[in-house]
Amino acid sequence: MSVMMQAFYWDAPRLEDKEHEWWNFVAERVEDLSKVGFNALWLPPICKAASNTSMGYDPYDYFDLGDFDQKGGTKTWYGNRAELVALIEKARANNVGCYADMVINHNSGADEQEVNPLDGQTRWTKFNPASGKFPRDWDCFHPSRYEREMVEGENFAGFPHLCHRNPRVYTAMFEYSRMIIEDLGFEGFRFDFVKGFGAWMIGLLAKYRYQKSDTLEFMPYVVAEMWSGGDDIEAWLTKANKYSDNQIAAFDFPLRYKLKEVCDSLNFDLRQLTDGGTLVMKRPANAATFVDNHDMGADTIVNDKLMAYSFIMVHEGYPCVFWYDYYNNQLDRPGTPNGINALIEAHNKYAGGDSQILHADPDLYIMQRVGWRDEKTDQRGLVYVLNNFGDKWSGTSVKTRWPNTRFVPIAWDGHDSAHPDERTTDAEGNCEFPAPPRGYCIYIPVAPDANKDELLAGVS
Repeated sequence: MSVMMQAFYWDAPRLEDKEHEWWNFVAERVEDLSKVGFNALWLPPICKAASNTSMGYDPYDYFDLGDFDQKGGTKTWYGNRAELVALIEKARANNVGCYADMVINHNSGADEQEVNPLDGQTRWTKFNPASGKFPRDWDCFHPSRYEREMVEGENFAGFPHLCHRNPRVYTAMFEYSRMIIEDLGFEGFRFDFVKGFGAWMIGLLAKYRYQKSDTLEFMPYVVAEMWSGGDDIEAWLTKANKYSDNQIAAFDFPLRYKLKEVCDSLNFDLRQLTDGGTLVMKRPANAATFVDNHDMGADTIVNDKLMAYSFIMVHEGYPCVFWYDYYNNQLDRPGTPNGINALIEAHNKYAGGDSQILHADPDLYIMQRVGWRDEKTDQRGLVYVLNNFGDKWSGTSVKTRWPNTRFVPIAWDGHDSAHPDERTTDAEGNCEFPAPPRGYCIYIPVAPDANKDELLAGVS
């Protein structure tokens, strides 16, 4: 019942003509995003970077949120602290949380070079930030007296690499995290490039007893960018969650690359979606699923992208929608059953309970969500069909958990815009469920007298 929006893309402030005004620009859309069904916004790095026209992945002053005149100007590329707080408060008023992008592996934009006496090398490691908080020198970076050799992680782009075992660094990262949750009002973190430092650091930041006005032990949502294969991600999650209550998630890169093949290759075997090589199939509770993000560049999905979005919206995991797809590629498609808005509706209202694969062959994939009901939730379940044939509708008879039940299509798209027909299962729950060519269809079980138009009225 949760869908995240990555509320930026690469060069977004410049391309949208909103330089230094991005927080205000996002705030204008919060109310509409809440009505569609988004529950959280992943925001870009909030602090002053090596340049005030930087995306923020080269942090300079962690405690300058756009209020000190340094690195080319006062505001960050997104705005200032007051505008950021206004955005977060507006989001909260609309039941939308915000997640902060945490870049704690490397720094850039140092004020001076200095010699590291441990290896005699000269590096840009002298930082004198205008905020006056967390000034640092060579001993805050690798190699350091606290960790002579870098035994964990890897360097990023040649930037100086923070040594978290130094008490000054360790303390600053906790203070930065505390400010983000307690002072600014964020609900969670997305950690950048976690290959670059020990999983223990994220575990401890996740487990810290953050205090908000309504609780003395607030637990943030935590998701990591572990850009690697499935085995590496699993191993990292196991290590990181030793220090937390299993609250740390990771983006499902293996699934994303499989979905790219689904969309951009006509010959992808859909059985590969079931082989267990993805996080959502192995550890769904720790999976954040996505289709594209700001880092994909020329490797973005080009064709039939809604096939990928349909998959992440019906399966377990925490789906993330990319701002550029939603707005710039106009895949929201409000008022129709053929876009992301309809998929979010299906996800929030119906995609509950276990995922069960009913059929998989090279060109056809069918699964069901069995539904979930408790004191707060009533998700009746669904049947999902993904069709890889490029020239025809396709479906097959499967045995669902619902005998003698009427099914209504509520979300679909493909290379044929025809409206799918309703279906009815037999006494054993069997029925054929089709989907459009190079497309998908989501069917929901309904009462015999349910009004189809009312079911679709919520698609906005």
